[in-house]
Amino acid sequence: MDLTRAELLEAYRKLRRIRSFEDKLGELVVAGKMGGFMHLYAGEEAVAVGVCTQLGDKDTVTSTHRGHGHCIAKGVEIAGMMAELFGRATGVCKGKGGSMHIADIERGMLGANGIVGAGIPLATGAALTARIKRTGGVAVAFFGDGATNQGAFHESLNMAANWKLPALYVIENNGFGEFTPTEFVVPVKDIAVRADSYAMKSLIADGMDFFDVYAKAAEALAYCRSGRGPVLLECKTYRFAGHFVGDTLVYRDKEEAEDWIQNRDPLQNFETQVLEASLVEAEALRRIDLEVQEEIAAAVESAEAAPWPDVAETETDVYVEDGG
Repeated sequence: MDLTRAELLEAYRKLRRIRSFEDKLGELVVAGKMGGFMHLYAGEEAVAVGVCTQLGDKDTVTSTHRGHGHCIAKGVEIAGMMAELFGRATGVCKGKGGSMHIADIERGMLGANGIVGAGIPLATGAALTARIKRTGGVAVAFFGDGATNQGAFHESLNMAANWKLPALYVIENNGFGEFTPTEFVVPVKDIAVRADSYAMKSLIADGMDFFDVYAKAAEALAYCRSGRGPVLLECKTYRFAGHFVGDTLVYRDKEEAEDWIQNRDPLQNFETQVLEASLVEAEALRRIDLEVQEEIAAAVESAEAAPWPDVAETETDVYVEDGG
C-alpha cells in the first residue's frame, strides 16, 4: 500500500461520511421530514472513494440518480448537500436540484442525473474539453450496470476510444437494474468485456474492497493521463438498501443480501485490513466515527433551520435557448 497513515484515515472518513449520510437520509425520509424519491448509496462506498481519492481539482465527475456518495467522495460540502436535499436556499444548488440533480461545479462535480446513463456523454464532453484545453484533467463517469444497455453508453465509448479522450468510465455493477437482476438482461458475466468492441482498455475491481478499487483506478487514471485513451472500469458491488427508500425488496434473495451485508461490508473490510497490517489504530477510526456523527447531526440541524428559496429565484439559474 502506498497510502500514508493520514491518507488512510482520510479515506476512512469519506467512507464513514457516505455511510452515515445515507443512513441519516433513510431515517429522515421514513420520518416524513424529507420528500421525493431517495436512492441510497450505502454498500457501494469503496467505489466512489477508491476512485475519487485520486482525483484533483482539474478532474471532473458525472454521477447518477444514486449520487450522494460521488459528491461526498469528490469533496462536496456535507452541510450544503444536506440543505440541498431539504430543498433549502443554503443548498449547493440553492435548493433547486435536490437528490437526483445535485451538483457542485467548483468541486468538479458536474452533477447527479435522474436519467439512466445520461451522465456518460456529459463526462465524454468534459474529457474532450480537457483534451482540447490541455488541462491534464480526466473526466470520470459513474453509472450502473443498467446504463450499459443504453445507446449513450455505446456512443460515448466509441467516440472516446476513437479520439483517445482522457475519460474513465466506472460501472457500478450492483447486481440489479432497479428491480431486475443484471443477469436477466445482460448476456455476459463481466460487462467490462464490452470495451473490447471499441479497442478500449478495461479492468475489473472488487467494488467492496477500497484497496482493490484504489489500485485498479490508479492504473486506469495513469493510462488516461498518459494520452493513450479511455478506460472502462467495472466495479462489482452491492447496494445494501433497495432501489429507493420504501422498496419492499421482494425481488432480492434474503440469504444473498445477508451475505453481502454481513461479510463484505466495505467499511468493515477496510478496517480489518488496516488494523491487521497495523497501519492505523482502532481508536483513531472510532474517533472519526464520532466526528462524522456530529458533523451529520449539525448538517441536519442547520438545514432544518435554513430558509426556503425565494419565489423570485424561480427563473434564475435556468438556461433556455432564445427562440427570438
